[in-house]
Order: sequence, then structure tokens, then C-alpha cells
Amino acid sequence: MPYQVTGVRRESADTVSLTLAPAGEEALEPFAPGQFAMVYAFGVGEIPVSVSRIGRRELVHTVRSVGAVSAALCALRPGSQVGLRGPFGTGWGLERAAGQDIVVVTGGIGLAPLRPLVLAALAARRAYGRLNLLVGSRTPEDLLYADRIRAWVDSHGPLHCQVTVDRPSPAWWGHVGLVTTLLNSALFTPENTTAYVCGPEPMIRATARDLLHRGVRPERIRVSLERNMRCATGHCGHCQLGGVLMCLDGPVIGWDRVESLLAVREL
Repeated sequence: MPYQVTGVRRESADTVSLTLAPAGEEALEPFAPGQFAMVYAFGVGEIPVSVSRIGRRELVHTVRSVGAVSAALCALRPGSQVGLRGPFGTGWGLERAAGQDIVVVTGGIGLAPLRPLVLAALAARRAYGRLNLLVGSRTPEDLLYADRIRAWVDSHGPLHCQVTVDRPSPAWWGHVGLVTTLLNSALFTPENTTAYVCGPEPMIRATARDLLHRGVRPERIRVSLERNMRCATGHCGHCQLGGVLMCLDGPVIGWDRVESLLAVREL
């Protein structure tokens, strides 16, 4: 279905957030946090992109320029059109964390698919326990949604938010080091916690194992695994990991299932 670009926000030197709305009178397909769409740059190709904000009449997709299609999407301007298929895949399942503490751990572009979950948890604040957002970035300049993240850090409100970078600038105001070190000051009771993790796979693996060591149950650790999705309908097999097709059974999957896949193929 054709969608129109109604807004473009540059997040970093190589990353933009595109606000998309149906080009015609069609209703917006209902997306859940964690699901993705196949976004088509006309004349170039299509790629899977997780939704980074869900509105009543619009979606936001945050895209990093790493190839021909993503570069074409990042070059779009308001008024341009793209093709969009979706929603596809599994969501984060936030409703299953009702009454529990929530720990969200992100690395790099992994903050984008978890932003809708954080916003949904804040909108239904009384349904959950303590809320934690731990953000890792390579540099301060690579940090997504920097103004909003800084406001959350400074507010000391219902969301306990901390940020760390690998390589700080002279004016950097946050932590320096691995994102897993932020778990030491996060506010949660492990046996009553659901964690959501997205980022580079080594970071996902290290975070999940740290959470397990602290006592979080493996089925309560939800991770998003990126694979090469071509059709998004389970027919091409490009996104297969062991016996799992990520476009149908993922990209969000419990760590208890991921552990069984590791015996077949290391992440």
C-alpha cells in the first residue's frame, strides 16, 4: 500500500526517522510495538524496518543508512511516497508484564523498536511496577531521540533512564562503558521482572546472560533478533535460524527459546 512521507527528522549523521501516513483513504493497519513493516523505496527495493512510534493515523520508522535501499529511504523528503507491507512478526507482548518491573536495554539502533514499548508502558503507568530504560550508544552523536532521552534522564520521574556511550565527547553528560554496567543501578526485583533487549547480537547475548545471573527467568527476557528478511511471509527461508523463521516466529522471541537455538547455531 502506498504511504506518504509526512515528516523527516534527522537523528544522526546516518539515521533518520520517517513519519508515514496512508496516501489514500485507507485505514492505518494496526501495528503492535515490536512488529515490523516491509518498506519499499520505489525503483530500489524493500527492507524490513521496525516501527518506532505508532500513532492513530501515522507510523514512524527510524532507518539507518547501511545499504542501497536504506540510503534511498534516508534521502526521502516530505511529500515523497513509499510502499509499505505489514504489520509482520511478533510484538514485545507488553501486556504479559502487567504488575511486574520492566527493564528495557538497548544498543544503538535497537532503541528504535523499543521506543513504542516504553511509550506504551508510560501511558499505562499504573499497570506496571518500576520502569527502567538503559540505553547504549557508540558516541553521543549516534544517540537516537537525544532530546527525549535527556529529558527522561533529567526528570527523575516514573521512568528510571540511564545512558552510556563507548566513546564520549568532551561535553558528554552520561556514563561511559558497556550498557550492561547500567544494570547495577537499575531498579527491579529479578523474580518479578520482564526484560526487553534489542541491539547488536553480542550486546543481546551479554545482557541476557547478565540478567539470568541476576535471577530474571529466561522466558521473561524478550529479545529481538535481526535476520535477512526477504518475503516476510515465511516462504523464502532467508531469515531461518535453526527451526525458527524470524519473520513469523520473531523477531521478538523469549530467551528460553533462543538458548535452545544456540545448540544449533551460535548467535
